[in-house]
Amino acid sequence: MSIHISPDANQPSATIEIPLEQPLPDYDLHQLEHPTPRDVDAVLVSQGVRDLVDDARGVLMDLLAHPPYQANSPEHANLDFTHSAPLPLELTQLTGAICPGGDETYRPGIWIVLRDPHAKHGTSLPQATQERIASIAEELVKRLQLA
Repeated sequence: MSIHISPDANQPSATIEIPLEQPLPDYDLHQLEHPTPRDVDAVLVSQGVRDLVDDARGVLMDLLAHPPYQANSPEHANLDFTHSAPLPLELTQLTGAICPGGDETYRPGIWIVLRDPHAKHGTSLPQATQERIASIAEELVKRLQLA
């Protein structure tokens, strides 16, 4: 599964693009590769993609409230008595997406934008937050069985 995470320059946010790489029969998504972006448009308005985005929203909201365990994060250090929890991230966008594939093909996917509402405007996300976003994206893919 190729998850593309792009932190925004000088903004406390990042985009996550998750192209669908295998058929999802539960969502009635069988044919994923298409020759043009216009062909993917028809897939993005299907009930299957709408259901997938709805399910992704539910899982993502749970992951934002309870981020997955990260062994190297300060929140999980041994004998940490500070009770410092990671600051919550804010979901600013979740939608279907047209993802370029290999060999001039396109496929449907999920587009997510997460933002740190507590960060200073005009600053980039710290490395620890970027790692937390990556672990959230990986857990989302795992829970939705996209890989």
